[in-house]
Amino acid sequence: MVNADPQELDKFGELAHRWWDAEGEFAPLHQINPLRLDWIASQARLEEAEVLDVGCGGGILAESMARRKAKVLGIDLSAKPLKVAQLHALEAGVENLAYREVAVEDLAAERPESFDVVTCMEMLEHVPDPASVVRACAQLVRPGGWVFFSTLNRNPKAFLFAIVGAEHLLKLLPKGTHEYARFIKPSELSAHIRSAGLSVEGFKGMEYNPLSKRYWLSSDTSVNYLVACRKSA
Repeated sequence: MVNADPQELDKFGELAHRWWDAEGEFAPLHQINPLRLDWIASQARLEEAEVLDVGCGGGILAESMARRKAKVLGIDLSAKPLKVAQLHALEAGVENLAYREVAVEDLAAERPESFDVVTCMEMLEHVPDPASVVRACAQLVRPGGWVFFSTLNRNPKAFLFAIVGAEHLLKLLPKGTHEYARFIKPSELSAHIRSAGLSVEGFKGMEYNPLSKRYWLSSDTSVNYLVACRKSA
């Protein structure tokens, strides 16, 4: 059984042609990408590093890490976004960047401990078994390497902000982008991380002001949050 929801793959596949439209459905990803890229780079060295981006979609983060001189492999199970990512990288002339349609669990069996840095952003809340993804990421990273996740907290505020606000009122995201029951509390993700043999190195929250239309990182993990993990050397 592949750890993926066909409806989720289809949903993002149908929007693939809009992935690099900074004013379209994926505008929030374009806006938050510099924040999460800088945070990752502040923890782990990207230059010359072997980096894996799990659930890369159309390649926004993967391409930006390659521009920081990392050697990046982006993987996803949705074929259309991968084609968009490949075409955009080709047109932009970005080097040190490759893409594959493969499950993270299958890649972990094929290439254990092959990467210095593993990122998995905005994906865990879209798969049936997020713990399986965390375990695979832990298998893929080298001893001493870093793993980064981002996802959504599960509480009334997150429901109000991420679904009612972002999808229905502000229309920042297409309706149906998220399913509240799949949101993951930091305590739950931490348990998955430690069970996989990684240590939790730090959390960051991501906030948004609808009046200024500005995102920023903070200590408030009540809605969107990122976590940095490390494998013991």
